[in-house]
Amino acid sequence: MNRRTTLMSIAFLSFVACSFPQASFAQSSPLIGTWKLNLEKSKFTPGTAPRSQTATFQQDGQNIKNTNQTIDAQGNAMTNVFLHIYDGQPHPTTGNPLYDTSAYLRLDGNTIVLSRFKGGKVIQIGTIVVSQDGKSRTNTTSGIVGPNGLMGTTVSVYDKQ
Repeated sequence: MNRRTTLMSIAFLSFVACSFPQASFAQSSPLIGTWKLNLEKSKFTPGTAPRSQTATFQQDGQNIKNTNQTIDAQGNAMTNVFLHIYDGQPHPTTGNPLYDTSAYLRLDGNTIVLSRFKGGKVIQIGTIVVSQDGKSRTNTTSGIVGPNGLMGTTVSVYDKQ
């Protein structure tokens, strides 16, 4: 290859890389990793605070799989699995009797809006915000937060491990 062809190839590849910045960011999310619930910084409706929770976020193709291991207020172990597909449409969620699907929209690199549904009806709305330094995450949810239709707002703060 001559020098002109090499320079043109480099210029073209640079143009392509700069034209599609989202493609490079799609694979890197500040959510990826393990997070532990910080009970001291979190606020729950009375009777709904878990004893502990660990959330693990893993890349799953173009999506993110979130697995939560929780010990609830009564000491029962529970595993929830959420698939973050950022299309705003409900997708199956398993492990929690309060909801059966979740929908997510990414507002920016660190902010996600969520809705949770039970039988097609919205029962929770909220946000997930990862701090700018990536060391903490705050989930705020409002709606049905406990058994028997208990309404409230929870603010769950997590520390990255």
